[in-house]
Amino acid sequence: MQPTVDPINALLVAHGLRRTYASKLVLGWFLAHPDTSYTHSQLLSVLAEDQHEELDKVTLYRLVDRLTQVGLLLCRVDVQRVRRFQAMPASVHAIPHFECQSCHRDSPLSDALQASTHDLERAAQSALEALRALGYQGHSMDFAVRGVCADCVNGASH
Repeated sequence: MQPTVDPINALLVAHGLRRTYASKLVLGWFLAHPDTSYTHSQLLSVLAEDQHEELDKVTLYRLVDRLTQVGLLLCRVDVQRVRRFQAMPASVHAIPHFECQSCHRDSPLSDALQASTHDLERAAQSALEALRALGYQGHSMDFAVRGVCADCVNGASH
């Protein structure tokens, strides 16, 4: 009987990261909530509330930055210059999303643009290949549409 491999441990090892309690907790949280983006402070709060874990703020900031650097998390900066993080799907090179400039909600557009997903992937691959030819090492692209969401246009509360 072969021992079962913990997928979170395997991801951390494959990306050259230590398998600390904090790294497993944070990566596990992001993988369990793939369509949600969090700021550092939101992540601190949600881990404290849901997991009953209070991580040191500096440890969390450094860990999230390392997970982003190795391509396990996607970092977006919204119009307010706030950094938001979410799990990076392994097979995706372009992640389309909509940022509302009124309520600052970030919504994935994958379902809305499903018919165009192949075109987005091809465009992202071409751009990443062009960057590699210039000596850059790009991993993914952030495709953001900014505007006002339907709820804000219609005056609905969230």
